[in-house]
Amino acid sequence: METSLFTAFGLSFLAGAATAVGGALAFVIKRENLSVLSLGLGFSAGVMLYVSFMEILPQATQSLEGLYGTPAGAWAATGLFFGGIVLAWLIDTMLPSHHVQEHTLDPSDKLKHLGLFTALALAIHNFPEGLATFMASLQNAALGVSIAVAVAIHNIPEGVAVALPIYHATGNRAKAFWYSAGSGMAEPIGAVVGFFLLRSFLQGAVFGVLFALIAGIMVYIALDELLPTAHEYGDGHRVIWGVVGGMMVMAVSLLWL
Repeated sequence: METSLFTAFGLSFLAGAATAVGGALAFVIKRENLSVLSLGLGFSAGVMLYVSFMEILPQATQSLEGLYGTPAGAWAATGLFFGGIVLAWLIDTMLPSHHVQEHTLDPSDKLKHLGLFTALALAIHNFPEGLATFMASLQNAALGVSIAVAVAIHNIPEGVAVALPIYHATGNRAKAFWYSAGSGMAEPIGAVVGFFLLRSFLQGAVFGVLFALIAGIMVYIALDELLPTAHEYGDGHRVIWGVVGGMMVMAVSLLWL
């Protein structure tokens, strides 16, 4: 079922706001105690992978085949899917690494620099995530909620990654919190900007094109960010059960709704 613009924007906002939760956790949880997040990160990766291959990409293919026929529409959707992966990779390569490395957690200047670059990297990286959450929510509320939850789960440790070095470098809780929260606000901004740029074209091929690109972007995020970070915080068995659990929940929700 389709949903309202307000709901779609709201889901994007809530997903982005999860970085603030991570910012708050940074004051009470040390990085070496974050192993409990590995299951959640694996779960988030499972949700993103399953929904990309089983829901978003098939919808994109169906939409483009309806316009361009078979097999041209299927070829277009497939090409755009891999184009989304390349686009996410290009964005990633242009940004400083936003993973907190233990060997940098010493001099305060390095910590502050790392935190600020992390916030910038996440803000740019979160922009397409916000658009993905919004576009999915606009088409189907249940699908939008599932993606928003998956994005929110992995935004929590990203918020920690921003706030932790800034807090340890400056001792300023407010500054650390607001930098982490601000990096997440790129998601609703991505939704708003994307909508106003595309609202005249939200018919016909545009939904198919965007959905194929979004599927590729989400697969890249799951494989390049969520799973490596999950393994960093916990053991492999915990991660894989999280992935399977996320896929199962997503599968049941798609069958149920």
